[in-house]
Amino acid sequence: MAETTRHTGESAGEDAVRADADAGALRIGILAYPECFASEVFGVPDLLTMAGHIAGPDAPGYGVTVVSPRRRVVASGGAVLDVRPLREVDVLVVPGFELRLNADLDERLARLAPEIAAIRAQAAAGTAVVSLCVGAFLLAEAGLLDRRRATTSWLHAGELARRCPEADVRPEHLVVTDTGVTTTAAFSAMYDFAMDLIRRHSGAGVARTTARLTLVDDARTSQTPYVDPRLLPQPGREFSQRVMRRLDQNLAERYDLAALADAFRVSTRTLLRRFGEETGHSPLAHLQASRVRRARHLLETTDRTVAAVAAAVGYQDPGTFATLFARHTGHRPSAYRTAFRRTARTPDPNDGV
Repeated sequence: MAETTRHTGESAGEDAVRADADAGALRIGILAYPECFASEVFGVPDLLTMAGHIAGPDAPGYGVTVVSPRRRVVASGGAVLDVRPLREVDVLVVPGFELRLNADLDERLARLAPEIAAIRAQAAAGTAVVSLCVGAFLLAEAGLLDRRRATTSWLHAGELARRCPEADVRPEHLVVTDTGVTTTAAFSAMYDFAMDLIRRHSGAGVARTTARLTLVDDARTSQTPYVDPRLLPQPGREFSQRVMRRLDQNLAERYDLAALADAFRVSTRTLLRRFGEETGHSPLAHLQASRVRRARHLLETTDRTVAAVAAAVGYQDPGTFATLFARHTGHRPSAYRTAFRRTARTPDPNDGV
């Protein structure tokens, strides 16, 4: 598939759907481990159960088992899981866990050595392996992401790329499949994977009906619209953070590099150099991203016209704004509003920018 689709390289269905056509059910194992997200253990199976009911008793279904190399697993929230020993499956799904910034990930992964060994053994046996969210770190530790394309939560994509330099991490993608290994973005991307699996195993009609009944979006293509750079760790970026704060507080003003440099008592050359060293991009690039982020909020929560939204974030030409917005989000402004609208509101002339 093309890079702009949900998957890169081979499709998830082509790698994951390995059941013999005559055997029927696709055998799926959900690998449970201590403190994994309980919702991710059951989210995919629940959606597959719905799809199986929609497809009917004569259609190939899904045989899902929660498996573990341990006898007892306590997941997030203290949920005690009923697990079965590892066995031969067609697809092994590895859920994620709560990963806080600056957490001791090495210590966490060391405690999951039995699961990492199991993942490695399943992959070696030819099982298709899928990680949900930061479950990708277990796959990386098992060596499955080397020389493969991969994704994970945008918040932790940088850390995954640092820990696994031989992986080609694609933080903009929701689901990436590369030669038998599938990785997904954060949390709800498990449904994007499951919907594609349903589409390929049960057919497009079953997938569409399942999506409608469960209110699952089956047309998302990117996690870019959800990225908030302010949540990313930013050590050693004091100068650039001051510049970004000034830009963010004056989104509607015309960008003037000379005036910005004067405000911080440096030359334009020094401003660009220091900002670039700390962030990897220019002040203008940051301003454009901030304007798009603010425009997203206005499109989601107000009834302002696209032209009014454009003006509110510093663009007098709606066409220029629309082009920039589409480049950042993958949607034209009107299409974005349709897809991400939160609540209907009447225009408020006093609604501040």
